[in-house]
Amino acid sequence: MKTDTVLFDLDGTITDSAPGIINSIRYSLEKHGIAVLDEQELRKFVGPPLQQQFQKVFGVMEKEARQMMDSYREYYGTKGMYENRVYEGVPRMLSRLQSAGIRILMATSKPEKYARMIAEHFGFTKYFEYIGGACMDGTRTMKYDVIEYVLDVCKVTDRERVVMVGDRCHDMIGAQQAGLHRLGVLYGYGSQEELEQSGAESLAKTPQNVAEYILLTPLNV
Repeated sequence: MKTDTVLFDLDGTITDSAPGIINSIRYSLEKHGIAVLDEQELRKFVGPPLQQQFQKVFGVMEKEARQMMDSYREYYGTKGMYENRVYEGVPRMLSRLQSAGIRILMATSKPEKYARMIAEHFGFTKYFEYIGGACMDGTRTMKYDVIEYVLDVCKVTDRERVVMVGDRCHDMIGAQQAGLHRLGVLYGYGSQEELEQSGAESLAKTPQNVAEYILLTPLNV
């Protein structure tokens, strides 16, 4: 059985978005008088839902975490989202999948509004049938919820032919909960250990490997 639909994460899978996210977090922390972590620690914020990360890492209550998110978006919405780049090889990979008739969808924990703006700015909207993400009010941020939302909107029913491609544990866990196949990418922000422990069925070192897996590897069902 072959793949006919692919869901892609955005940050760390399609684009290297760490610079803009880290700069936006620094801005928020400084504005709220919180000591800024070093870059290695800040990179751990790339991928997971940010409000929950603020609460978990800094021990703040939900109300303050929402305020920190508002500050984050002051920077991200004007500068941070553009401090970003598409990974080398990704456009070719997406074009190859599209030419092969694969349905290409996006499921990201980033607000859908921002995901669509980024896709338009960097020129890869044309490859995606649908771009789905979180809501600006902080709802639908968990990856499982986003995946279910995208599958529902796009009327995907045969989950045995669907692969989720992502770089962090949240992508693999959410996909497993939704009953999807799971491909982890090693060029993003998650480690091989993280991806394997969270349920990745296979790993790709490059975007070219992603295309090869989707087009050439039979799915075990």
